[in-house]
Amino acid sequence: VQLQASGGGLVQAGGSLRLSCSASGRAFSNYVVGWFRQAPGKEREFVAAISASGTTYYSDSVNGRFTISRDNAKVTVYLQMNSLKPEDTAVYYCGADSYSGPINSRLRAGRNYDAWGQGTQVTVSS
Repeated sequence: VQLQASGGGLVQAGGSLRLSCSASGRAFSNYVVGWFRQAPGKEREFVAAISASGTTYYSDSVNGRFTISRDNAKVTVYLQMNSLKPEDTAVYYCGADSYSGPINSRLRAGRNYDAWGQGTQVTVSS
């Protein structure tokens, strides 16, 4: 599977953006998809993930503000980001993994994903 992330941009604090992770390739509906971000000078961090069955998992920093969803017919996973804060500024990446089980620590750590998309920049001004 190949992934392409899009939807980033510049937004004021309190605003919203929707990121998309579009896939090409077979069986995308069977993949776990995760969103991660990396700010300058910081390590990559987990943001959210959605399993093949639709179970979702969020980091504490975005829980209640971000929503991950998937449209298998469009082979796309979305990250709706509301109430954005300056600390959400980062390059956002999506990854896909063919693991069919629950979202575990390996997936939240971003280890050994099958595929990654290129990043999309999100900048939140104060």
